[in-house]
Amino acid sequence: MDPIVDEVARAIERVDVEALRRTYVEQDEFVYIERWLPPALVARLVADVDRVRPAIHRNYIPRHKKGGSVSAYTLVAQAPAIVALYRSPAFLEFLARLTGARLQRCPATDPHACALYFYTEPGDHIGFHYDTSYYRSARYTVLVGLVERSSSRLVCQLHRGLPGRTPVEVSLRTDPGTFILFNGDRLWHAITPLGAGEERVSLTLEFVTDPRMTPLKRFVSNMKDSIAYFGFRSVFGERARRPAALPR
Repeated sequence: MDPIVDEVARAIERVDVEALRRTYVEQDEFVYIERWLPPALVARLVADVDRVRPAIHRNYIPRHKKGGSVSAYTLVAQAPAIVALYRSPAFLEFLARLTGARLQRCPATDPHACALYFYTEPGDHIGFHYDTSYYRSARYTVLVGLVERSSSRLVCQLHRGLPGRTPVEVSLRTDPGTFILFNGDRLWHAITPLGAGEERVSLTLEFVTDPRMTPLKRFVSNMKDSIAYFGFRSVFGERARRPAALPR
């Protein structure tokens, strides 16, 4: 058996999926498992992190975000373990059971399909935001902690805007192997600023129920990704025009 497939299968076997599904629903489409992925799999993913460090694109938007990103286009070419995790049928089925949705992987033209986010300089952060879906359906985010040598925290406000519910704020470390799943249109979240001499690296994997997007929204999405995340060369360049296929 492929080592990635084996590690994913063993991780899923340790979970009470129905209980986790109930927690996901109760927390308004959000769930967190600390250090869930096995160390051997995390080591493979971190090896990919180190391999793609030369491709980090730094970005800064005053009063909102500062940090570095590596897009799916680079990961397809240079990060085999990350791509194998994203393509894993068992992992996709597990997520579908948790969300209760018929999930699909994002199109190969989406640089956010799987991406790495690097917080490596003092003050790196991202302000409160939703992972807004430009697709014709919801977009679900999986966040995996890979490197956590920082005082930064993932701060989430659960039940925000939900009638009859009082918002609950939680502050989480994203230690290596930590798994977080949420509906991007529902979770108001942020990453607090990095301190001096610290480092934080996380992986995001995106899934949808309908991979279609209007041309206007595709343009808006590409512009946002160019400015705030990956740079114009990555999003609109040759690699973006003819990316290797992500879905299988």
